[in-house]
Amino acid sequence: MFTVLRKTCAVTEPDDPGYDTVRKPVMERFHHVRPRAIVHCASAADVASALDVARQHGLPLVPRGGGHCFAGSSSTTGIVLDMSGLDTITVSGDEAVIGAGARLAEVYATLHRHGRTLPAGCGATVGITGLTLGGGLGLLGRTYGLTCDRLRGATVVLADGRVVETDEHREPDLFWALRGGGRLGVVTELRFATVPSPAATAFVWTWPFAAAADLIAAWQEYAPDAPPEISANLKVSRAGVTMFGAYTGEPPHTVLKPDTDVRTALPYPDLKRALELPGEPGTSKSEFFRAPLPADVVTELLTTLDGELNFTPMGGAYNAPAPADTAFTHRRERFLLEHVGARPDRSWAITHPHGSGGVYQNFPDPDLADEQTAYYGDNLARLRSVRQHYAPAGSGIR
Repeated sequence: MFTVLRKTCAVTEPDDPGYDTVRKPVMERFHHVRPRAIVHCASAADVASALDVARQHGLPLVPRGGGHCFAGSSSTTGIVLDMSGLDTITVSGDEAVIGAGARLAEVYATLHRHGRTLPAGCGATVGITGLTLGGGLGLLGRTYGLTCDRLRGATVVLADGRVVETDEHREPDLFWALRGGGRLGVVTELRFATVPSPAATAFVWTWPFAAAADLIAAWQEYAPDAPPEISANLKVSRAGVTMFGAYTGEPPHTVLKPDTDVRTALPYPDLKRALELPGEPGTSKSEFFRAPLPADVVTELLTTLDGELNFTPMGGAYNAPAPADTAFTHRRERFLLEHVGARPDRSWAITHPHGSGGVYQNFPDPDLADEQTAYYGDNLARLRSVRQHYAPAGSGIR
């Protein structure tokens, strides 16, 4: 059935000898989801051809850039579009044009050679497209905003096969939705306004678990209001407490002297790699917060902790836009708390009554009672309208 695809478009099917060697999603729990075919795209025309086949045969279709989605949205029993062939990166002045299949390590290295970078995450193999469409938190975010806040335009193949260019003047509703609203069609190229690649210092400070309550209390008051040049995350587990991040000006401070204090000035791409710290295995749940957790809640949380807590500060440039300016609605939050482990629902239940109800859409949680409202808040009605226009129900694009 896939012989109707363009001749330039390579296809791997389940009975091909090389099927199990093609790129799989990073999340192993989705390796059992076997598609009818993996289409290796090298152009927007390849994507349009695959969409046509999916429509003809009533098959779902998903693009795969990095394959890191917690909810497995780049896995399907239909057609997977392998976007890795669309990974070119060109830089002209402060603008970068980046193919949808590029991953963060390639993006940082290429931009750095031009003295530029983007505010984005630390995972070297994370795909730039999925990160951007869901928002994009990172070490420079409190200075320059989300990854999607730097987006200036995109090329999108719509469900009906049309290829459109979108920016604030062309298809502006689509452009609004792409900045935090997830997938509407298949993005093949992104255009960004880059920022200077900074001289930055990575830091990793550690304490014993016994200091966790005091450190969480102090961090909640300090990190979201710190100067925007400081990004200070907090990781808590029974093994101990780690505050880590980067700064481009004055260093962060802490109420307790750390047991270990490691600071390293690095070129920005190396700094990103240096902060890929090992984490707790398992699943995760998360929520945003607009006020510090009460002391008794922190005590209960630490008493029952059997996984890992990851605190990420918001504030700064993250919160500069209004919630309705882009599809990313979480512009009034102080911090994000992620629960990781075998049973993250237990610690999440302790903190949930104090959360805002908002959930970072790049940390999707299918177990939520109303996940769409949690991801998009008051923007959901507009986003649904845009989705119905550009990627209507039944179009085959997941």
